[in-house]
Amino acid sequence: MSHITATYLVHDRKGDLHKKAESIALGLTIGSWTHLPALEKKQLEKHKGEVVDVQALPENEDTNRYFKEGRSAGLIKIAYPSANFSPDLPAILTTLFGKLSLDGEVKLVDIQLDPQLESKFPGPQYGIEGIRNLLDVHDRPLLMSIFKGMIGKDLSEFEKQLTEQVTGGIDLVKDDEILFDNELTPFEKRIQVGASVLNDAYERTGERKLYAVNLTGRTSELRAKAKQAAELGASALLFNVFAYGLDVLQELAEDPDIPLPIMAHPAVSGALTQSPFYGFSNKVLLGKLLRLAGADLVLFPSPYGSVALDQKETADIADALTSEGPLKKAFPVPSAGIHPGLTPLLINDFGVDSIINAGGGIHGHPNGARAGAQAFRQAIDGVLAGRTLTETAQRSPELSQALELWGQPT
Repeated sequence: MSHITATYLVHDRKGDLHKKAESIALGLTIGSWTHLPALEKKQLEKHKGEVVDVQALPENEDTNRYFKEGRSAGLIKIAYPSANFSPDLPAILTTLFGKLSLDGEVKLVDIQLDPQLESKFPGPQYGIEGIRNLLDVHDRPLLMSIFKGMIGKDLSEFEKQLTEQVTGGIDLVKDDEILFDNELTPFEKRIQVGASVLNDAYERTGERKLYAVNLTGRTSELRAKAKQAAELGASALLFNVFAYGLDVLQELAEDPDIPLPIMAHPAVSGALTQSPFYGFSNKVLLGKLLRLAGADLVLFPSPYGSVALDQKETADIADALTSEGPLKKAFPVPSAGIHPGLTPLLINDFGVDSIINAGGGIHGHPNGARAGAQAFRQAIDGVLAGRTLTETAQRSPELSQALELWGQPT
């Protein structure tokens, strides 16, 4: 029978993890079991949640201090029959973590769908291979940047910034996630100007580029707006998925009239993931669920910046996005705090099938965004050729200036 298995980190004041596990398994499925008549048990057996594993964890003084009393910690794994829910993410999330999320001492740290259930979801429509094919770049990490300070600026500034970035060697440029539709840079005009700039850049450099326009507005408007974007020549969409919901992303990804890669932004996700004791793990929320829902590229905080995630968490997200399976792989995009001096770390930690994304690390270059892009491309080429950044910088003035400004890890 098809099922989905959830793993929870629990902290139980009563110290009985097995009883806690059974309570969750029953409470999120049939409600009770022990006192049911034999006939009713037979009828409900295929709907009953099953405890798969209970693993006790060592006592932790920091945890006990947080709760102001002792807690038994453990990992609990429970299998939920797919007969209980329709094959959509709202139903699955409500089943796995609906009322349980109100407990305040339970964190959903992993999910595993069997192949039959996973096949019900679209996954990325382009994925890593499809985006590489669009750009005709197959042998290096992609390079991405963002617009800086576009609120209150007009289309001439938009065009200038985009031109500087793509002619310097950027593969993908995204809108700022807080840039919404407005009179100075309307959605339709950004797409049209963006398409023109990308075409001009191709004529000048021979390189294909993508510009991800921020898809915003009321939920009921999004599908039509995304179709309009495709008709106007958009090359990609940026989507603040957690402000709208995972199912909205899936609707967009499944629509054949929206043939555009979708870049998922993690805005709002921190409210759901940051506690070590409750909520979702980043692996589940930014990794597995976004891949299921159809994100082609997924931004998440890097382990290097001021708003950083633990390095293991970022590795878990990247693994969830790129592991082998029936769904296409999605591009991991570690973001924030990225500058050219970190290029060896980024390639070492996330591999070639990743995207190096920088904002200030490009726009803050002493000679401007074009030089900032060139510095990154020089760094990437040097690392892949087996040279150190110092060696590469000897023949790369833009990289040399970047390293002088930002340095590199020792």
